Amino acid sequence: MENDTVQTVRGPVKLTELGRTLTHEHLALDFHHFYVSPPKHLEKFFDHVIRVDNVGVLRQYPYSSRENLTFNDESSYEAVLEDVKLFKKFGGGTIVENTTHGLQRDVSMMKKVSEGSGVHVIAGTGYYVALTQTRNVLSLGQEKMFDFMRKEMTEGCIESPDVKAGFVGEVGSSWPIDEFEKKAIRAAGELQAQLNCPVSFHPGRNSAAPFEILRIYMEAGGAANKAIMSHLDRTLLREGDLLEFAKIGSYCQFDLFGTECSFYQLHKHTDMPSDAQRLDKIKLLRDEGRIDKVMMSHDIHTKHRLLQFGGHGYSHIINNVLPRMRLKGFTEEEIDQVTVHNPRAWLSR
Repeated sequence: MENDTVQTVRGPVKLTELGRTLTHEHLALDFHHFYVSPPKHLEKFFDHVIRVDNVGVLRQYPYSSRENLTFNDESSYEAVLEDVKLFKKFGGGTIVENTTHGLQRDVSMMKKVSEGSGVHVIAGTGYYVALTQTRNVLSLGQEKMFDFMRKEMTEGCIESPDVKAGFVGEVGSSWPIDEFEKKAIRAAGELQAQLNCPVSFHPGRNSAAPFEILRIYMEAGGAANKAIMSHLDRTLLREGDLLEFAKIGSYCQFDLFGTECSFYQLHKHTDMPSDAQRLDKIKLLRDEGRIDKVMMSHDIHTKHRLLQFGGHGYSHIINNVLPRMRLKGFTEEEIDQVTVHNPRAWLSR
């Protein structure tokens, strides 16, 4: 019998009460592993304060500011809480928090934000890319990884035993996929088969990565229809690749809405698409009869994307993107499908 609830950081909530849902966000993490030195002639803009006179440069080079990558200090906590309150005010219901082990997950902070805003927050479990892991974690065997994730899903999170994870993810991998990352993907597949739980993947920056991740996951027993493949807006840039991937049956997630800088600092040869181009890809999938496999989110993980630091905030999709979808011919039923019903179907167990 299908369970009609999902575990949030404040306990089980009926799936029908989730409302509009962002399926890939972060409320707190430390992204310092991905620091990139700024261009020499722009170094003066990257001091320890985010201001009106440097936030424009940060939009071009977000990973060159250590302050921007510190998304778990007091100033970001306050800004996140106010931002999530506005998400609730403008019609948001739920945030799926994708911070996993390796990025300094903070379940207690998730609880505070949920309690302070009224937004449902769902915590994830699992392992991010090998680059972010300690030597001890890298040495873990697949069985240990499976047992750890299962415990967080069924008993409670290691740092907050009173909170159960509601999904596995984001399970991170680089390209080529590291051996540690393959173990994490297989463990996620085994756990999904046992618990029928939802899973979310972070692919490396190569068009072959989403296909390879799902191959490993499904060979381990994981169901494609319970998996989200994140970041397809920066990974599958060719329409043919996207349509071919959609045939596998996982959810296709466009989760970089609000990132309007074409220069992608973490992969310089990739032209980051605009929000308008993201909507064109979603329309392509809609026209192919796959609107029931589309997810949308922002993947906010740096300060400069929060409203208090000059960014678009967690309400950007509701306030700016959904009206644009209507102008592009999406019906209210299709918008609800993507933002309400698809997340609900994915989170069901």
